[in-house]
Amino acid sequence: MKENKKLDRFGTLFFSIVSLFYIAPIIVVLFNSFKKKSYINLKPFELPAGKTFAGLKNYSAAIDQYGFLKAVGWTVLITIGSVAVILVCTSMCAWFITRVKTRVTQGIYMLCVFSMVVPFQMVMFTLALISDRMHLNTPWGIIIIYLGFGAGLAVFMFCGFVKAIPVEIEEAALIDGCGPLRTFFSVVLPIMKPTYISVGILETMWIWNDFLLPYLVLDLNKYKTISIVIQYMKGSYGRVDMGAIMAALIMAIIPIIIFYLSCQKHIIKGVAAGAVKG
Repeated sequence: MKENKKLDRFGTLFFSIVSLFYIAPIIVVLFNSFKKKSYINLKPFELPAGKTFAGLKNYSAAIDQYGFLKAVGWTVLITIGSVAVILVCTSMCAWFITRVKTRVTQGIYMLCVFSMVVPFQMVMFTLALISDRMHLNTPWGIIIIYLGFGAGLAVFMFCGFVKAIPVEIEEAALIDGCGPLRTFFSVVLPIMKPTYISVGILETMWIWNDFLLPYLVLDLNKYKTISIVIQYMKGSYGRVDMGAIMAALIMAIIPIIIFYLSCQKHIIKGVAAGAVKG
C-alpha cells in the first residue's frame, strides 16, 4: 500500500510538471496581451509592468480595428448550427444503420468510418471549387460541409452506443403506437445523452478552432471567423500587430476552455459508452 501511495504521488507530481509545459504558452500569450506591441518581441517572457504595460489597448484594437466581435458572431453561428445538425443527422443515421442491417446500411457505415482516415488535403481544392459553384460559401452553406466532415466520427460513436441499447425498449414503444420518429426522439435520444454530450464537445472544439475549411469555403469579403480575423491581423510587407493578435487569441481561447472544463467529465463517459460494444 505504501508503494502504491508513493507511486501515486510521483505520478501526480510528474504529470503536474508536464501540464505546466502545456499551460505555459497560454500564460505567455496572456501576459503579452497586456504589453505594448513594441515590447512583445523584445521581452516576451517578462511580466507587463511600467512602460511595457498597455492595459486594454490591445483588446480594444482587436475589437474596433479588426472587427473581432463580428467574427465571434459568425463563429458562434457556424459552430452551434453545425454541431446541432451533426448531432441530429448522425444520431438518426447511426440508429438506422444499427437497426436495419442490410448491405446498403453496412456500406454507409464503412464509408463513414473510411472518411475519418482520408486526409483533408486530398479533397480541399475540389471542395473549394464545388462549394463555390453550389453557393455554399456562406455561414449557412458551410454547415452542410461540416456535416459531411464531422459525420464519420459521430456515426462511429453513435453506432457503438446504439448497439448497447436493448431492442426490447424500442419494440415496446412500437407496440404502444409510436412511429419510428417518435420512438427515436422520445425513447432512443434520451438514452443516447452521454454520447450526444461527448460528440457535441468534440465537434464544438474542432469547429470553433478550425481555420482551413472556413478559409477555403467562405466568401471572405463578407464572412470571417475568429481564426481568419487573427490571420488577417498580419498585414502586408510582414507587418504584424502582435498586441492585437495576443489579445484576440486570449478572447478566442477563453470561451472554449470554459466550455471544455465544464463538460470534460462527460467526454470519457460518452466515449466509453460508445466504444465498449460494437
